[in-house]
Amino acid sequence: MLLRRINFCICSSNRNLASYKIVKSSNPENLSDIQCFTPDRIRNFGIVAHVDHGKSSLADRFLQMTNVINSQEREQFLDKLQVERERGITVKAQTCSMVYKDHLLNLIDTPGHADFSFEVSRSLAALDGIILLVAANQGVQAQTLANFWLAFEREIVTIPVINKIDLKEAKIQKVEEQMYSLFDFKSDEILKISAKNGINVEAVLDTVLEKVPSPKVTENAPFRALIFDSWFEHFRGAIAMIAVKDGLITKGQKIASYNGQKEYEVVEVGIMYPNLMPTTV
Repeated sequence: MLLRRINFCICSSNRNLASYKIVKSSNPENLSDIQCFTPDRIRNFGIVAHVDHGKSSLADRFLQMTNVINSQEREQFLDKLQVERERGITVKAQTCSMVYKDHLLNLIDTPGHADFSFEVSRSLAALDGIILLVAANQGVQAQTLANFWLAFEREIVTIPVINKIDLKEAKIQKVEEQMYSLFDFKSDEILKISAKNGINVEAVLDTVLEKVPSPKVTENAPFRALIFDSWFEHFRGAIAMIAVKDGLITKGQKIASYNGQKEYEVVEVGIMYPNLMPTTV
């Protein structure tokens, strides 16, 4: 078989990835062994909502709270495409890892526009839970419904959150009634926050730790992973974003695609923190 070279960036991980390291603070030299993050201390979750309900702002607050970025970084940090920066909307799902209360959190910030719903569907395949975000001044919108049912069909844990509670136009009680009638979420289950001002955002991460299940692991099994995103860089080559399901992957390892049955050599492994961060073997 033709042997190709490929770079891998790990999003989800399991007990067997003892050789990987992860950044714990904004200093890239401050690394700790990822072996301490056993499956029960890992959470894979995403943020989904209708466009302009505050997904990227909430992602910014998460990254600031966990010291991945500082407060001086530009807003909507994970929106990296030029069109995203110009128009202020998320077009492509973006991934970032963070450490919170001795847990490894793998976050995917997804688009909210209906034209990019495939990005949400693809991301859900790698997630164990989602934050369903609804703006207090707009209420439940089309993509809110669509995203909820996508997650519901996959039996993914959903955490309901009402955002923008600090706005004068906020209609919190009305939105709560909508979320109860449409999704059966009770008022005491719904978190009320302001992502822009950081109000009650920490409670969202605490709820992620409490309610989102840790990834299921089959120990000592052959390597198996799901590619949920990929791109090509001129000097690095093909980069695949993967969620590790079983086994172990290391630099220099030979792997094969399930459908194409082509072999590849892994020349680099790493995480997104928030950009590509190679890990040592």
